[in-house]
Amino acid sequence: MRIMVTRTGGSAAAEHWAQLDTEGRPDAPHIHALVREALGACGRSPSYGLPQAHHFAYAITVDGRPTGYCADPQLTSSQRSLITLVLNGAF
Repeated sequence: MRIMVTRTGGSAAAEHWAQLDTEGRPDAPHIHALVREALGACGRSPSYGLPQAHHFAYAITVDGRPTGYCADPQLTSSQRSLITLVLNGAF
């Protein structure tokens, strides 16, 4: 499973993205469950929450499926965990 997260907004208004491939990872089943839970709580169109200068908006794309959108400060714990995992490149 290939997961891509794009973060926009913040005070610098810069875009940052990262990708994570779960193939061969021993924690892949946990990540797959996290993806299902996180995407289930995402919207299907961008939602920016509070003004972008103060918060980030995220787009989560998995294996070319429709992109899920979420934003601070309304992130669920599963969305926050998945975003952190992908953007920080945690192993």
